Amino acid sequence: MSTEDPPPPPAPRTARARESLRSLGSALRTPAASTEPLLARAVKPWQRYIPYVIALGFAAALLPVTVTVLVQDYGLAGGWAGALATAQAAPLLLAVTRPLQAWWIIFTADVVGAVLLLTTADDLDGRSWPWTPMVVVGYLLLMVCLGLREPRRTLLAVWLVTGATGLAFELVSQERSDGVHLLLFVLSGVILLVTAALRERGDAQRRLVEQETISEVERAQRTLLEERARIARELHDVVAHHMSVITVQADSAPYRIEGLPEAAREEFSTIAAGARESLTEMRRLLAVLRSDGSAAERAPQPGLGRVQQLVEATVRAGVPAELSLAADPGPVPPSVDLSAYRIIQEALSNVVRHAPEAPTRVSVTSDGDWLTVLVVNGPASARTSPLEASGTGHGLIGMRERVRLTGGTLDTGPLPDGGFRVAARLPLTRGPGRGPGSGPGPDAAVIDPTAKDPS
Repeated sequence: MSTEDPPPPPAPRTARARESLRSLGSALRTPAASTEPLLARAVKPWQRYIPYVIALGFAAALLPVTVTVLVQDYGLAGGWAGALATAQAAPLLLAVTRPLQAWWIIFTADVVGAVLLLTTADDLDGRSWPWTPMVVVGYLLLMVCLGLREPRRTLLAVWLVTGATGLAFELVSQERSDGVHLLLFVLSGVILLVTAALRERGDAQRRLVEQETISEVERAQRTLLEERARIARELHDVVAHHMSVITVQADSAPYRIEGLPEAAREEFSTIAAGARESLTEMRRLLAVLRSDGSAAERAPQPGLGRVQQLVEATVRAGVPAELSLAADPGPVPPSVDLSAYRIIQEALSNVVRHAPEAPTRVSVTSDGDWLTVLVVNGPASARTSPLEASGTGHGLIGMRERVRLTGGTLDTGPLPDGGFRVAARLPLTRGPGRGPGSGPGPDAAVIDPTAKDPS
């Protein structure tokens, strides 16, 4: 049995150095997950071909020049010169999509070329070594591709390997080296730093745009849900009224109608019990929707009878508005009555906020089957400025939700003279496919949660 003591654990600095070397080695073996070509997300199609054109141009120029210089100036055999030139120039095309793999090929060819020049050339006579001028040019282009694609750790590993290799050749033959390895080390570091900074800045801007887009969609969806909750709170009074009438009529029917059979009495009792249960469930739901405790929402809901007051209030706010109201629109369903009032209210509010002092016309007409609501405003006075620069998105969403609820249609949009129009058609009779619960008709307004307020 051995009595020797176990070897002491490595010093903390040595362990950290080893871990750093392993991390850099892993970075050189792990390319970026994306193989998307550089500038693949450019807006214009022709811009996406720029990296390929540049890489092809450099490869086509470096290939013959490298062969000629290696053969005539460095005295290298033609076969070796052609092979080295191809290995150093052709992978530049690969660098557009896979720069790290291209770096391995080009860097290996550069090292092999430096070794061949050291062993075969008798006298370099002041020529660059270990890197030839063509190697420097191609390598710097490769650094641009690397910096625009690979992470920081990989770029640091490539830069350190480049410097360490150049230093090793300097130590092997100091009399043949002319300091080009130091030039390549500095230039490659600068290019990697600048291109990496540009790439990270572009990534940050792209993430910011994506986050803003997500936030805008979430905000629009939240606005849509708020509008639907508000409409549900308002319609509670309408539906509760009808349910209360049903309950009272079912309870009083046995006393108002003489000679009812026992089965009919039980049927009326069942109807009344069901109506009371429905009212109880509606009150529970309303308690949740009115969790903010707003007392104003418990007030009676307005209708077309208060449109005159609404227009007068708008005139007092400085908007020259006029009203054309049908003398007898006929029986108007409570949901349509409330929806028409809210559409007019929101349209006039938009005029006050976005087009103050603009002449406005409000028209409510009926043909027996449809109630038509029209609010048209002209351009804002040049002497005034809007009270709000942009809308919150609640207005049009609320209008569309109300129109969708009743099964009508909505048409909104700017006018050629700079004004704005809101036109809604709401059904007065519940025909096939109309009314709440039946869904909108083929011409019903489409709900767009990203829509903004007019003007």
